[in-house]
Amino acid sequence: MTFSSYKSLGETLKEFQVTFTEENFIEEANFSISKYFREDLEFTLAAGVADSTEFAICENIIHPILKEVWKTYASKFILWSHKYLNCDANLSGFQEYILARKSPLGKIVFDKPYFVLVEAKQDDFDGAWGQCLAEMIAAQRLNEMPDLTIFGITSNGSFWQFSQLKDASFTRNQVFYSIQELDKLFAAVNYVFQRCEVQLDQLVAA
Repeated sequence: MTFSSYKSLGETLKEFQVTFTEENFIEEANFSISKYFREDLEFTLAAGVADSTEFAICENIIHPILKEVWKTYASKFILWSHKYLNCDANLSGFQEYILARKSPLGKIVFDKPYFVLVEAKQDDFDGAWGQCLAEMIAAQRLNEMPDLTIFGITSNGSFWQFSQLKDASFTRNQVFYSIQELDKLFAAVNYVFQRCEVQLDQLVAA
């Protein structure tokens, strides 16, 4: 089965025997958004059709926001777009974005550990989480490090939800974030990137 075969969160939880909890684990880490980015996003939202398709949501909203935060962490991570993950017959396919370690072999090498999986859906958050969790499980298994926390993000462009996977426990943050409160959204994304950096540093030091 490909990731897109998982149509609901409940289905994926049951398939892989993962427990579900809700808790506000996000600790907003302030991020300074450039004036240029704010103006560019305002232009895109006002003049364009930014959310007409999932591709449009990715290109116009999700990727620019992720990239803006990623710039701070680019010495350690690569933000990959639409890469293929192949764990096994039930966990394979393409995902929108994935944050992975920057390989010592060079930036063109897709290298684990994989830390953040991002999924875009037009107003179908249950379907988005079903697919995103499958991708998170694949990343967890490919990493071969069960103690590593994998983060997931789903978005329809306007609203953003966050989750984390530890062992067989999936926790979804109760608070949604919105591009209408851009500073809070960036603070949430930055927190996830910070946590990934901490984990990577611990792995390197071990």
